Amino acid sequence: MTIPIRELSRAERNALHEHFIALDRHDRRLRFGTPLGDPTVHSYVERIDFTHDAVFGIADDELKLLGVAHLARSRGHAELGVSVLEGHRGRGIGGALLSRTHLHARNWGVHALFMHCLTENAQMMRLARRQNMDIVAEAGEADAWLKLPPADAASHFGAVFAQRVALFDYALKAQLSMARTLAGALTPGIASPVQGK
Repeated sequence: MTIPIRELSRAERNALHEHFIALDRHDRRLRFGTPLGDPTVHSYVERIDFTHDAVFGIADDELKLLGVAHLARSRGHAELGVSVLEGHRGRGIGGALLSRTHLHARNWGVHALFMHCLTENAQMMRLARRQNMDIVAEAGEADAWLKLPPADAASHFGAVFAQRVALFDYALKAQLSMARTLAGALTPGIASPVQGK
C-alpha cells in the first residue's frame, strides 16, 4: 500500500516542532548529529525556508506527524534529513519519505541527493543501501549520495499526483478527527457541566 506523503507548508511549523520535540535525546542525536535541546530544535524549525527547501510529512489519524523529511536545496544537489517517531519505524515510512523526496529533488533539476548521518544510525544506513546510494563512511560518520536522472513528464506528474492523494488523505483524516472531537463533546458524562444548575 502506498503511504500518502504531503508536502508541508510554513503554517505547519507547530506540527513540525511537536514532531522533533517528541524525538528523545538519542533519536535527536541520530537525526541531527548532536543531541539538540528543545530551544535549538525550535530555532531549527523557525529557520526552515519553505520557499527554498521542501518538507514532507506523514500524519496519523490524529494529524500527528509520524515521519518528516527535510529536503534542502544546495548547489547542484539536495540534502535530506529524515526522522520517524519511535514505535512507527519498520513500517516503510522512511523508505516512502526517501522515494518522495527523490522525486521532488529530480523535479528541482539537481543532479544528486545527499544524506549525512552517523554510522551508528543503522536504520538510515540500511535505507541508503536499499536505495542504492553510494556510501562513504569515515570516523563514525557517513555520507550517502544518489545520482538523480533528469526530470521528465512522468516525474512531474508523479509529484503532482502524490501531493493530491496526500491532500485528500489529510482532508479525510481532518474530518474524522473533527467528528471524533465533536462526538466526544456530545457524549453524556464527558461534556462540561452547565454552570449554575
